[in-house]
Amino acid sequence: MPSVAAKHDLGADRGGWFGPALIVVAVVTVLRLVLLAYNRTDLFVDEAQYWLWGQHLDFGYYSKPPLIGWLIRAVTELAGSDAPFWVRMPGAVLHGATALALGALGARIAGRSVAIWTAALYVTLPFVALGSVLISTDTVMAPFYALALLFLHRAGQGRHAGDALVAGICAGLAFMAKYAAIYLIPGLVLAALVSPAWRIGWRNVVIAALAFGAVIAPNVVWNLNNGLTTVSHTMDNVGWVRTGAALNLGSMAEFFGSQFAVFGPVTMVALLIGYAGWRDPAKRGLAMLSVPPLVAVTIEALLDRAYANWAVAAYFAGTVLAAMVLRGVWRWSAIAVNAAIALAIPVLTVLAPWPERDGAPLLKRWLGQGDLSRQILSLATTEGVPVFADNRAILADLFYTGRDAGVVVYAPAPRGRAESYYEQMWPLPEHYTGELLVISDHAPDCGAGPVAPVGTLEATGTWAGKGYQAYRVEARCVRAED
Repeated sequence: MPSVAAKHDLGADRGGWFGPALIVVAVVTVLRLVLLAYNRTDLFVDEAQYWLWGQHLDFGYYSKPPLIGWLIRAVTELAGSDAPFWVRMPGAVLHGATALALGALGARIAGRSVAIWTAALYVTLPFVALGSVLISTDTVMAPFYALALLFLHRAGQGRHAGDALVAGICAGLAFMAKYAAIYLIPGLVLAALVSPAWRIGWRNVVIAALAFGAVIAPNVVWNLNNGLTTVSHTMDNVGWVRTGAALNLGSMAEFFGSQFAVFGPVTMVALLIGYAGWRDPAKRGLAMLSVPPLVAVTIEALLDRAYANWAVAAYFAGTVLAAMVLRGVWRWSAIAVNAAIALAIPVLTVLAPWPERDGAPLLKRWLGQGDLSRQILSLATTEGVPVFADNRAILADLFYTGRDAGVVVYAPAPRGRAESYYEQMWPLPEHYTGELLVISDHAPDCGAGPVAPVGTLEATGTWAGKGYQAYRVEARCVRAED
């Protein structure tokens, strides 16, 4: 336990961090927004889907909780524009706010220097750089997760009911952005076991839990009224729950290795060192708040598969811990490495479609969606028929790019449980018997051989070489193929 003198020195050192941290965060955030204004990539499939959710406000959606849709709707309404800049703009701002919230947590735990470095490290992390050019549920969860940590720590030190109430509300909002916020619960339990600073008291546990429950209640009710749709999709992602587990050491190694790219190589090493800092109760508490997501997703990768961003919740408390571990030249090394990556990501979006690799744009995955959709919508308007597609990425951009085109778009009618938001909301009606403009990577056969395409779709970027063309066929032919 720190001495009385040490506690006094830490208290005196908590102030004076906000101004320097704000300058760093503001400069980085403004630079990101300027580069975002010149971003030449199309909305990714998930981004287009989140925008579409915002056009149909609800308390839940097919694959995620609702907060990201609400946020995009609010920003685009205020801006009077649905342009990609406004869909993505919240990302840089939210990550900037997260950096300052974590700085405040760092100030409470370890003083001014750690607070400034926490904010600077976080705002330059690779996953933060990516989340500032592509809007995601991780990004929307981030500030509320960080604020929940901050107010939980305040409640642990001061035992004030108001801090517990705010912590519960923030945790609920984080959960309404992404269900990964549930890692706060095991993290807090473990932190309280090993570090007195995180023991908020039973009264405050009840207050925080009630506030959390009140915030997430609408989504819980929505799921109960919609066949637990989002929960079912989450179980689909955790593949071994439905199909059985398999020990995939390669998948686990690939996931764990990817975390050095997600969190930055120097910061990741510092975090792993911080996990061993058991003599310091402050480091123990932060380690316990960080470990659950990383361990859980690593196990998931072993049993099935896991995407690199699934453990992002580990890196909110983890950034403060890394800032406490890093000293001197290593702090500057971490900033330098991360800043190089953080600058390269938005610069590449401005330069797109250059540079190229093997004759294709380096960022081809984020190019070509809008161009393909405009060609499809033009053909549909000329032919005077609705569009039908079974590819989720094509459907996502058709709804976004075609938002003012007046073209009807259908997805396949689900057989049993819907496999996408589009099957759930816009399935091909059973009573429809007319013709459709079918977008497919193979020619439909309606009984007289493969149908010839209508016109030619010139695919670029992500769709280059995929073989997608447009075919005019009757609805019965589509149903027969299904």
